[in-house]
Amino acid sequence: MTRRADPGGRVQVYTGDGKGKTTAALGLALRAAGWGERTFIGQFMKGQVYGELRAVRRLLGGLVTIEQYGGKRFLHLAAGDPPAADVARARRGLLRCRRAMLSGAYRIVVLDEANVAVYFKLLAEEDVLGLLDERPPGVELVLTGRRAPRSFLRRADLVTDMREVKHYFRSGVPARRGIER
Repeated sequence: MTRRADPGGRVQVYTGDGKGKTTAALGLALRAAGWGERTFIGQFMKGQVYGELRAVRRLLGGLVTIEQYGGKRFLHLAAGDPPAADVARARRGLLRCRRAMLSGAYRIVVLDEANVAVYFKLLAEEDVLGLLDERPPGVELVLTGRRAPRSFLRRADLVTDMREVKHYFRSGVPARRGIER
């Protein structure tokens, strides 16, 4: 039996408490770039310099675009309402991701840490679901981050739950340049 290529896009969710959600999305972007396909990555809750930002500029010749919608400091959120400036950044980011998704310029659109942004009320779950409703047929849409809402899991075509078995963070090892950041 001969298999035909399936040009249709899907919705993927990478979630869970284990390491590797953003890394998996970046790997998907790298694979797509190998075939000349373009990827747009919107990073919610991130505003610091990470290795992937530097690598994309150096290696991928414009095939991968990364934009950040977080502040320069790490956002520690607990119960209660998030700061208005962070909510505004996240909402602007979601609009930017929507424009990228609808532009026809990108095969893959990644909403990095969108699951966590919803959990901390930086984004409304309904707004992200609305984006899923507007997804053009050929666009692969990827949502990453811990605590993915059940509605995202139901709507996804692929769900990967990264499970932490053991992690050196627990013994006090900070994020290392080139490995976790």
